Amino acid sequence: MGVPLRQALKVGAYVLTQTLKGNKRYPLVLMLEPLFRCNLACAGCGKIDYPDAILNKRLSPQECFDAVDECGAPIVAIPGGEPLIHKEIGEIVEGIVARKKFVSLCTNALLLEKKLHLFRPSPYLFFSVHLDGLKEEHDKAVCQDGVFDKAVSAIKAAQEKGFQVNVNATIFDGTPSDRVADFLDYCEEIGVGGISISPGYAYERAPNQEHFLTRKKTKELFRRILARGKNRKWPISHSALYLDFLAGNQTYECTPWGNPTRNVFGWQRPCYLLGEGYVSSFKELMETTNWDDYGTGNYEKCADCMAHCGYEPTAVVDAVKNPFKAFWVSLRGPKTDGEMAPEISMADQRPAKYMHEELVKAQLIEIHAPEEKRQELESTAA
Repeated sequence: MGVPLRQALKVGAYVLTQTLKGNKRYPLVLMLEPLFRCNLACAGCGKIDYPDAILNKRLSPQECFDAVDECGAPIVAIPGGEPLIHKEIGEIVEGIVARKKFVSLCTNALLLEKKLHLFRPSPYLFFSVHLDGLKEEHDKAVCQDGVFDKAVSAIKAAQEKGFQVNVNATIFDGTPSDRVADFLDYCEEIGVGGISISPGYAYERAPNQEHFLTRKKTKELFRRILARGKNRKWPISHSALYLDFLAGNQTYECTPWGNPTRNVFGWQRPCYLLGEGYVSSFKELMETTNWDDYGTGNYEKCADCMAHCGYEPTAVVDAVKNPFKAFWVSLRGPKTDGEMAPEISMADQRPAKYMHEELVKAQLIEIHAPEEKRQELESTAA
């Protein structure tokens, strides 16, 4: 698997400590989004259609450091938008690495070669380059020709300068399993350190809804992919139990608090993929969110989700509680045939609430309020 030993040991010790303390809910990965602005417009993205007033917002380095300290998770993922657009991204990464947190800087790599001088190689830093398959699949997913070649060039340039480079892939409906297997082979060939692979989540605002996988299709697809991977050495970064879950062999419930999100709006409720309100502190997020309202079987928007940000934490906790089970699955690999584990019932899930427009309106009011206040004061003074 593509998880460095240093990281595996530190995260394992962290989870064990939390378990021994009796903590039921704790974060594993902080999803730190310092901006929403991106230089691509992918069809499966739900974060690119905000008004310019929101796309122009940035978290300051200090706001980022405060979020890292407040949350306490051992891993910090920096997605976006495109983080390399942020003018202070070098300072942000340096400050988090100095805190001995493992930093996964997620990027489409279009600016990576140009910005490499902002960073220093470290065992606590790795770039996570977005690749949704080989050239044909990736360029189609990002709606722009030539992006795959630029990303691969950037991966090789970063590797040559001593950086750890991983790949993150989102798999959509209609992608043949043999093409995914060929992609994983290719990632191994070019020497990426780890591969994060996950079925796409159907953002309600994404312009292309028909290419998201249902849970049934996800399980069937990953069984075919993982069957192709027998006796291969793909550097997949996920736990064996999460892969076993993707293959339909584990009945897991989502752990949304495992990957809390801090972005330009605040702390996002309830998870990285689903924004249904924001609070001002991590403590408030953990203590006031009604977690039982969310997850597959509880909420319609979560019905088909099997994404790693919600279910990898579940698998990690399961591994700590059941180490022999985890060892056995790791030894034999995910089961790719036979009967699947029971599916969660959707009979009692509550209907979806669509609140995106309301939340955007509230943020715009907050953004424009200081300017309106200034104009009011100027008018009064005159």
